[in-house]
Amino acid sequence: MKIKQLLQSAAMWIMAVLFALASVTAGAQEKPDSNYGGVQIGAITYSFRTIREVEDVLQACVDAGLSSVELMGTGVEAYLGAPENPVSRREMRDLDALSDEKKEALARYQEDIKAWRYSEETMNKYAALKKKFNDAGVNIHIYKWEAGQSDEELDYSFKVAKALGAIGITTEIGEEACKTVGAAAERAGMVAIFHNHFQFADEDFDVDKLLALNPANRLNFDIGHYFGSTGKDPVAFIEKYHDRIASIHVKDKTAKDNPVKGNENKPFGQGETPVVEVLQLIQKNMWPIYCDIELEYVIPEGSDAVKETAICREYCKQALLN
Repeated sequence: MKIKQLLQSAAMWIMAVLFALASVTAGAQEKPDSNYGGVQIGAITYSFRTIREVEDVLQACVDAGLSSVELMGTGVEAYLGAPENPVSRREMRDLDALSDEKKEALARYQEDIKAWRYSEETMNKYAALKKKFNDAGVNIHIYKWEAGQSDEELDYSFKVAKALGAIGITTEIGEEACKTVGAAAERAGMVAIFHNHFQFADEDFDVDKLLALNPANRLNFDIGHYFGSTGKDPVAFIEKYHDRIASIHVKDKTAKDNPVKGNENKPFGQGETPVVEVLQLIQKNMWPIYCDIELEYVIPEGSDAVKETAICREYCKQALLN
């Protein structure tokens, strides 16, 4: 715990200096480099969940000092000029309840969005978006988005992810997804990367069975969810499955059996998850595993998601360089 406290203090001190430069624009800022000691530290852009515009998300990545991210696809199609769905997400849950007018509008939209998605112009827009991120010093290593669940839609999703420079797509782990998304990843020559919440706490959960469903299947291993829900050591898990792990989500949580409150998100260094040990394990073995911060703890008054993500990044940096 003493090491964690020292790292947290060092991170906060360094961030105090960095925040003085927060008003500088992305174009004028030095390009970020968050590869420390051979370990690529990034973040899932869900960490900036109140920031929705794509250009603002990119600026948040730069301001947080991240040179690589798992990009959430929410809002990307709209940013690139896709037709707008006339039916809300709530209305989509009960299509039979739609008026005839809404059903006709939805049918037209489905034709329009398909034509838009498969146009050469749209794929050029994705290539331009990749360049925009790369020019700012940010690599999109994973894309978290699916156009739909059909084979055709999944194939398109991986085509988009490849255009953005990603190694694959992340989605929630489950048997059906491990079959269909895994097969689409294999067809694309990419990887399907499956995220865990509390599934490992289920005694019937069989990760080996799910990984075996397709050779393209990989894990997006959330060390906080795993530790907080099971009480088991994520270091031991990573040692066993490192060759099937594409990325980890880095967060700090209390242990499952913590006497005050178990499985609670905490600022880095204030929980019980062996974050430092995990990062140093990956560094020691030079495993090509992306380590992505997922900011979920309560943001302190006077701070914001970008500042807190930068503090988390600095914590990881100190763990890898000290």
